[in-house]
Amino acid sequence: MTTDVMVTLKEPRMIKICAPMVRYSKLQFRTLVRRYGCDICFTPMILADSFVQSSKARDNEFTTHEGDEPLIVQFAAKTVNDFVGASVMVAPYCNGVDLNCGCPQRWAMQEGYGANLLKKPELIKDLVYQVRNHIPKPFTVSAKIRLLKDIRKTITLCQTLEKAGASFLTIHARTPEMRNEPIDLDNLKLLRDCIQLPLIANGDVKSLENAEFLFKESRCEGVMSARGILTNPALFSGYPVTPLVCVQDWLNITSTMSTEFQCFHHHLVFMLEKILPKKDRVLFNSLQNKSSVLEFLENYYNIKPNASNLTELTRCNFSTSHVTCKEKYINCWEDDSTDFLGCIFNMNS
Repeated sequence: MTTDVMVTLKEPRMIKICAPMVRYSKLQFRTLVRRYGCDICFTPMILADSFVQSSKARDNEFTTHEGDEPLIVQFAAKTVNDFVGASVMVAPYCNGVDLNCGCPQRWAMQEGYGANLLKKPELIKDLVYQVRNHIPKPFTVSAKIRLLKDIRKTITLCQTLEKAGASFLTIHARTPEMRNEPIDLDNLKLLRDCIQLPLIANGDVKSLENAEFLFKESRCEGVMSARGILTNPALFSGYPVTPLVCVQDWLNITSTMSTEFQCFHHHLVFMLEKILPKKDRVLFNSLQNKSSVLEFLENYYNIKPNASNLTELTRCNFSTSHVTCKEKYINCWEDDSTDFLGCIFNMNS
């Protein structure tokens, strides 16, 4: 990985970024949004302890290919050993790692991950500091945080991370208690005045116009979209809704990379949300296999996958020499008790 993320973030323009979304920021989707003006992509959040200790977790949670950069791998971590260990493993295959300090989901808070870390600024500082000391630049080490109710504490936290060696910070301009309320733009602007690091603004980016407004008002270096880019992967190219050429690209990409049906179908459900009439949408959303989805799209839009060569994935040889713990595997995303849509949107939007 040769791209320097910091050089990109210092370009005198709005840097467009695809957010880390559970289940939905995988390689296939990253490949798609890069075709439509996305400058930097994040992986879904990965549990660092599972990644370090389980080859199954590594194979399931991380895939990449030659064109998948700049790429930031986001981890949920609460111990230095896990965050450093996971970061060292992925470092040859990405441009940086990010620490999730914003997930407000109950399971994450109870386990000490995500927004729970905001109560432990010294731990966040140590996690960032130790990874920064283990992996040389231009590899980036960053954190994605939410605002604290007391903006002064948020400013102090960001200044602490700045001193600890953080490369940049992503600010989801809501508190952990907020869900669909408008973002707190005033406090985001105040934060920008107090921090020297490059900042990425996150929240309420559902169109290119939203992104440009947030970029201009916040004076942050980059703008991140989650829910908006999921519904319209061509958002950063200025399309108001998903264009059919983007749907065609999705069919082509997923015909060259092995893609689980649920992932393949759910992305199409989101993409077609604003362009399919309701009765047709209900039918499409209920389809149960890939052949029926492809038949629907060919009959309705006269589009079908254009067969091409399989995409060659990067073979990742993760070093486990520093891992002494016995293997275990935790995959919270397969827990049926997890709120599906809540997990996507509340966690990393």
